[in-house]
Amino acid sequence: MTARNVLVTGGNRGIGKSIAEALAAAGHNVVVTTRSGDAPEGLRAVRGDVTDSASVDAAFAAAEELLGGPVEVVVANAGITKDGLLMRMSDADFDAVVDTNLAGSFRCARRASVGMIKKRFGRIIFISSVVGLYGGPGQTNYSASKSGLVGLARSITRELGGRGITANVVAPGFIETDMTAELPEDRQKEYKAAIPAGRFATPAEVAAAVLFLASDEAAYISGAVIPVDGGLGMGH
Repeated sequence: MTARNVLVTGGNRGIGKSIAEALAAAGHNVVVTTRSGDAPEGLRAVRGDVTDSASVDAAFAAAEELLGGPVEVVVANAGITKDGLLMRMSDADFDAVVDTNLAGSFRCARRASVGMIKKRFGRIIFISSVVGLYGGPGQTNYSASKSGLVGLARSITRELGGRGITANVVAPGFIETDMTAELPEDRQKEYKAAIPAGRFATPAEVAAAVLFLASDEAAYISGAVIPVDGGLGMGH
């Protein structure tokens, strides 16, 4: 395995933290972004707000200083939800989710590409969701933002694929997090009944897919959508 310089956005909790920990455990040099700049235990962090281009630039500059070189793998994980029914969803709630989840990922990929083009190596990994491909009631903003990552990755692939840079999408399904743990038991049973695997994924299972896409072995995979959803999306 070649140790790479990695930046994971939104790496302070949940899936992002698990991804960062897995990459670090595999021997990569990892830094995470958090809005506060505070680092989770065992990780290094820089302050970053993906909705602000200047903040993204500053976060990359700070990360490159910590890493001792350009970011070679970026995992665009930072995301928010503001669910609501279509007829009641405000422009502000729609814009906020798209600006964070989709435009934020674009800002990170754009900044990362500068060093990747010079090095002729790069791994851009977007964290989407089964909802982005499958849809979800009350989640028009979230679904649109996560679906847009597929077009983003595929356009980057066509633009930068000849420079040793890949861009891929990981689409998790239901994951064992604090949020899913708070769901009523009958709701959890209902969701699990729809998943062929019959269970929620662990954050580590999502991290494993990211770890592979970041590796040298994944050099010929680009523009792909890798579902980690126990079969829930089934081709969507």
